[in-house]
Amino acid sequence: MQAGRARLNSSIALEKLRERIRDHQIDGDPKLPSERELAAAMGLGRRAVRRAMEVLEAEGLVWRQQGKGTFIGGRPSAHPHFIGDLPERTNPLEVMEARLQIEPPLARIAALRGSPEDFAALEKLAKKASSSLDDDAWELWDSAFHRKIAECAGNGLMLALFDLVQRIRQEPCWRYLRGLARTQEHRENSHRDHAEIVAMITARDGAGAERAMRRHLAAVNASLQAIIAGEVGGASVPSADERTVSS
Repeated sequence: MQAGRARLNSSIALEKLRERIRDHQIDGDPKLPSERELAAAMGLGRRAVRRAMEVLEAEGLVWRQQGKGTFIGGRPSAHPHFIGDLPERTNPLEVMEARLQIEPPLARIAALRGSPEDFAALEKLAKKASSSLDDDAWELWDSAFHRKIAECAGNGLMLALFDLVQRIRQEPCWRYLRGLARTQEHRENSHRDHAEIVAMITARDGAGAERAMRRHLAAVNASLQAIIAGEVGGASVPSADERTVSS
């Protein structure tokens, strides 16, 4: 019962913090109040707030600086400053094409440049995703896993490109499609793929890591195309107006 209540409180904290971020209810200051202040304001425990912050940081919605606090948005050095109306001028299939060009080479470079500490963090993120008890948490940890690989590669420009793609993937259309793809089979396949990618990277097998990532993203792309074609649940991609309403 206590474990279930803790998960529930963390979920409540996560939703309240997301609402705060969405509505910019920070008096124009990008810095968030302390965990203690947020917990008191929401009537929740600090542990629930801390867990929610961990997820938000993995998603790239907040960043932390030791001794300074927690801030809304991505870490300044890692995110492009301006993307304009790019999300409106692209589509999910173009995004997957970009991921297939960017992420497999990042996995190869990560295997060659990553440190033992990087690899340990990567393994931890893969386990976090596989042990997530709800779809929302799984998606966040999955995203954090892929971003950690990009960080391990140690190429600032490629990391910025990765982050740009990730920001586009937060658009309502992407969220809708990912919701359709959240099946147990999909999660299990992703966990196996992630384990293989981690094994190749930690073995410093660059070519193997690149192949494993390419296979993983090709499977994701195939699933996406099936959904867009209406082969999964008879669904179709919502129009721009529908996405605006649903968001």
